Amino acid sequence: MEEEIVLTMRGICKSFPGVKALNNVDFTLRKGEIHALMGENGAGKSTLIKVLTGVYEKDAGSIRVDGAEGEAHIHSPQQAQQIGISTVYQEISLCPNLTVAENMFIGRTSGSRVNWKEYEKRATEILGSLGIPAQAKQELSRCSLAVQQMVAIARAVDMNCKVLILDEPTSSLDEKEVAMLFKLMRDLKSRGVGIIFVTHFLEQVYEVSDRITVLRNGELVGEFTVQDLPQVQLVASMMGKSLNDLAELEQIGQKSRGDEDIVYEAQDLSSAECRPFDFSIRRGEVNGFTGLLGSGRSESVRAIFGADPVTGGKVRVKGKNVRITSPRDAMKNGIGYLPEDRKRDGIIADLSVRENINLALQVMRGFFHPMSKAQMRKFADEYIEALQIKTASQDTPIKSLSGGNQQKVILARWLLTHPDYLILDEPTRGIDVGTKLEIQRLVLKLAEENMSVTFISSEIEEMLRTCSRLIVMRDRKIVGELTGDELTQAHVMKTIAGGEA
Repeated sequence: MEEEIVLTMRGICKSFPGVKALNNVDFTLRKGEIHALMGENGAGKSTLIKVLTGVYEKDAGSIRVDGAEGEAHIHSPQQAQQIGISTVYQEISLCPNLTVAENMFIGRTSGSRVNWKEYEKRATEILGSLGIPAQAKQELSRCSLAVQQMVAIARAVDMNCKVLILDEPTSSLDEKEVAMLFKLMRDLKSRGVGIIFVTHFLEQVYEVSDRITVLRNGELVGEFTVQDLPQVQLVASMMGKSLNDLAELEQIGQKSRGDEDIVYEAQDLSSAECRPFDFSIRRGEVNGFTGLLGSGRSESVRAIFGADPVTGGKVRVKGKNVRITSPRDAMKNGIGYLPEDRKRDGIIADLSVRENINLALQVMRGFFHPMSKAQMRKFADEYIEALQIKTASQDTPIKSLSGGNQQKVILARWLLTHPDYLILDEPTRGIDVGTKLEIQRLVLKLAEENMSVTFISSEIEEMLRTCSRLIVMRDRKIVGELTGDELTQAHVMKTIAGGEA
């Protein structure tokens, strides 16, 4: 039996000044299919979705949606919704101070008098039919992130959604929440909804998807069934490498254990967000904090950097007692910090790539001693080349860059200050495989050059490849420290759980 096609995109082209974002790209989605859209940062995934949802006007090509006569001309997200295309983004665009029912129906009511009791009843029916663990009258902010995403999906489904786009829906979820979301996706698939699934988690692609379309440098590499594309070949096709090249890339190198000189040492350090803890790092060492979401790993490094108000403890930097109560104190003592939330705490979205790169150095110098434009351009050119940052120019607003390239800009910002100790909290979250490997290799190169690095990642395998010492956290306190032969996934999970592996 021939499969029913719900969406066809043919020959899609889109250019921006100096960049051809999409070049003759085809994409096909079938009814009741979960279709993964894969590619490195800058491959064209986001642009293709924005063309499909009317955020961008395509330069060439055609779009056809099942049930709509002729070619679809989509000029806005509202128009996309009207013909059955809905998107749920990683950053949920609902109103946390409203109830679940109000979020599901806001903007869809008519007339001056709204019967909210009727809408709450209808919301309860929809939530129940989709198995979403939320109450219609419950304030959305009281729901977990996973449930908030499910409410956004429920809203889309109730609007007669034929094509559901899920853009990085699992990046901030734990394993149980991912399982809940996948159950809902499979339920929608059984109802005939076509789902476009954008993610950087390869294991999740193979767990839930039926087909995979791969883009690279704005062009179509191919469409494959999951069974016909082994994971290693998927990575190779995303990166444009042969399998031999890939094997070489995965040999990251020897993890640096550092020398005997202690660069940073804390005793009973505590903040408003974390319990007292002891910590030290040697010159040229790569270590890491690991644990489940909420374990206290990010709160601990924020205390080290003075990003949260410090409430107690003693700190020594290179053997000298110091007070670090603010990020500026930390920077003056040779400490840099790439934060977990790139968009909230990292990039200044409307500033250029050049301005973002030079920001930390300018703060250290003080704004009464501004750098010259020539200096700023020189530094920006140096690090754009060194980190291979893909940008049309150093004047490009950083918000126009892909997530991986934004991350490289923040890295460049801290490397320009030449820190002795660099803290990287989730530096590879939401970025592609190739950029992940580049950042891991850069971390080990920095350690070889005697920089000390604390590396935090939700992916334990990544930390095992990169760190020579892992500090394990649970319930906001340190419950173990692993080195040498103990650095295995089984030992990490056993220590986190506090029981048998």
